[in-house]
Amino acid sequence: MKVSEFDYNLPKELIAKYPATPRDSSRLLVLDRGSGKVEHRVFRDIVYYIGRGDVLVLNDAKVIPARLLGLLDTGGKVEVFLVRRLERNVWEVLSKPARKMRVGRFVSFGEGLECKVIDFLGEGKRVVRFAGENTEEKIWEIGKVPLPPYIEREEIAEDRERYQTVFARREGAVAAPTAGLHFTEELLGRLREKGAVVKFLTLYVGLGTFRPVKVESVEEHRMESEAYAIPEDTAEAVNAAKHEGRRVIATGTTVTRALESAFGRDGVKPGEGITDLFIYPGYNFKVVDALITNFHLPRSTLLMLVCAFAGKERVLNAYREAVEKGYRFYSFGDAMLIL
Repeated sequence: MKVSEFDYNLPKELIAKYPATPRDSSRLLVLDRGSGKVEHRVFRDIVYYIGRGDVLVLNDAKVIPARLLGLLDTGGKVEVFLVRRLERNVWEVLSKPARKMRVGRFVSFGEGLECKVIDFLGEGKRVVRFAGENTEEKIWEIGKVPLPPYIEREEIAEDRERYQTVFARREGAVAAPTAGLHFTEELLGRLREKGAVVKFLTLYVGLGTFRPVKVESVEEHRMESEAYAIPEDTAEAVNAAKHEGRRVIATGTTVTRALESAFGRDGVKPGEGITDLFIYPGYNFKVVDALITNFHLPRSTLLMLVCAFAGKERVLNAYREAVEKGYRFYSFGDAMLIL
């Protein structure tokens, strides 16, 4: 299977640089994966498609302000991007320019926040140790929102709120679980009133979300590992739904990968885990019955997952229709509901 099979033409002006206001006013393309039928709605209309007994699962990972701009002890400027916390005050990071971040170097970010490079991991990756107290508070104060590179603008004050779901609570992601950005507390309340079961899990979205697929053959690609945690009540609700023939609706590719990774002989297993599951056409879904997702980059692993769920031709046809109708694409863009 060739990566080029997952390409499509997207005019640059359809890449959303700012989110819709209010959140649930974004557009919603509804795709029936059985018939290929497409409907065009507004996201808040999702209440007409989710009802009593459906289990809606959302990712409550919270995005950290992962971009830090600092000065090396040699005086040179450097950008340090937090990738994942290894232990207290110790982080794996990406640095730019990487060649200046040698082991033993110190970086100062202001406000008393500084770190020392303690290990070299290659490909621009380093391990750093932050010094001092209240490190995380200082990172939240100084750090910049890690907007995806295709946004092509600087951070504004509103991004701290809008590049975050309303239910975000577990810090550690360096990218937002964007399918969840469209929900408001009011909309979740309406779904609960209809009898939908709303549950949460955590998958800490990593930089692999944005990494291009560099191989020609899909099967040769390897996913970067991401940590996830599934609470017992979420696993119980999902397993009960599967046993009783009710739908499990995943909000985003992150929820999909976590649920499918945690599936075993006795259903979805609660607890913590690491996943490098790569879902592409041919994959047999065991848990997820419906999917809420944004419109993804051409040739991306996220698009491949959606094509695996609904069929490559149907998804790409829906994408072409979305382009024709001027939908907004990517992280701050519009959404799809695949039934």
